Amino acid sequence: MINVGIIGTGFMTVAHLKAYQKVPGASVVALCNPSGRNLDGDFSKVAGNVGDANAVKLDMTRVKAHREVATLLADPNVHAIDICTPTHTHVELALAALAAGKHVLLEKPLARRSADARRIADAAREAAKRGVFLMPAMCIRFWPEYAWVHQAIRSGNYGRVLDARFRRVAQSPGWGRGHFLKGDDSGGALMDLHIHDTDFVLHCFGKPTSVSSGGYSRVSGAIDHVVTLYRYPDGPVVTSEGSWAMSEGFGFNMAFTVNFERATVDFDLARGADALRLIVPGAPTTSLKPDGGDGYIGEMKHFYDAIAAGRAPTVVTPDDGLAAVIACEAEEESVRRGETVLLT
Repeated sequence: MINVGIIGTGFMTVAHLKAYQKVPGASVVALCNPSGRNLDGDFSKVAGNVGDANAVKLDMTRVKAHREVATLLADPNVHAIDICTPTHTHVELALAALAAGKHVLLEKPLARRSADARRIADAAREAAKRGVFLMPAMCIRFWPEYAWVHQAIRSGNYGRVLDARFRRVAQSPGWGRGHFLKGDDSGGALMDLHIHDTDFVLHCFGKPTSVSSGGYSRVSGAIDHVVTLYRYPDGPVVTSEGSWAMSEGFGFNMAFTVNFERATVDFDLARGADALRLIVPGAPTTSLKPDGGDGYIGEMKHFYDAIAAGRAPTVVTPDDGLAAVIACEAEEESVRRGETVLLT
C-alpha cells in the first residue's frame, strides 16, 4: 500500500483522485490546501477540460485535512506527495517533499523557467540515490491513443514517419484564472497546455536541433497561441499547435496526425468513440480503441508500480520534465524574437 497526500484541491486534484481510485494499492490519505478550499472533500463544483463529469466526494473520516504543508510532510503515514498546485509553487514544494523523504508526483510544468526546473531535476537525482523518486506528471505519454502511436513510431511497423502534427487548443481556462491568466507565473498556454505536445514530440523523436515558432498573447500576457516547427535534419517534419485563445464556447480539443510511409494515423478527440483511426492503403479505415482508460490512470499506475517496486519511474523522468521546459522556453524565445532558436 502506498499512501498519498495531495497538495492542491483544484481540477487537477479531481482528475488524480479519480485515477487513484482505479489503482489497487494506492490510497489517498491526506489533502492539503493553505486556503482551506475543498478540504471538506466535496469536489462536486470542481470541473476542467477533460475527464468525466462525475462528482468526487471523499469520506473525510479516512482522509486528513491539512492547512500547513509542513504538517503533511511530517506525517510518517504519508509515503508520496502529489503536487497539484500553481506552477510558481512547484520548486519550493517539490524540494521540501524530497527533503522530507517523500516520493513526488509533480504536475507539469516542473517550473515556469528552466533554471528552476533544473533545480528540481538535480534534487530529484540526488534523492534517487536515497531511494526517493520524483516523476513529472506528463499524462499524455500515458494517454492510450498517444501511447499507441508512440509504439507505432518506435516499432517501425508502418515504415518511417514522414510528418507528424499535434494540436491542443482551447478557450481560456475557466478555473484557476488567478494563476493561469498571470503569464509570468503560469507561462500561458505555451508552458501549461502546449508543453504536453512538446514533451510528446521529444518522447517520439528526440531533441530537435532547433524550433521555429509563431504565436501571440491574448489572455495571460504570456504566449497563449503557438505554432511550432521542430527541426530534425534527417526528418520527419514535425509541427504542433497549442492555444488558450479560442472563443468562449469552443471548449477543448486535442488531435494528432502521423503520416508514415505505409499508413496514416489520425486522432481527434471530437470524434468520440471513433477518435483514433488507422488508414492503410488498400484496406478499410479502422477505428482503434486502445485499452487503458484516460492517461491519468496510466500515469498513476506507473507511479504506484515504480514506487511499490522501489525503483524510479521510467516512462517519464525528471530529466524529461526539464527537457520539455527547455524546449518550450526556446519556443517562447522564438515567438518573441521572430527567429529560429537552436536547442543546444
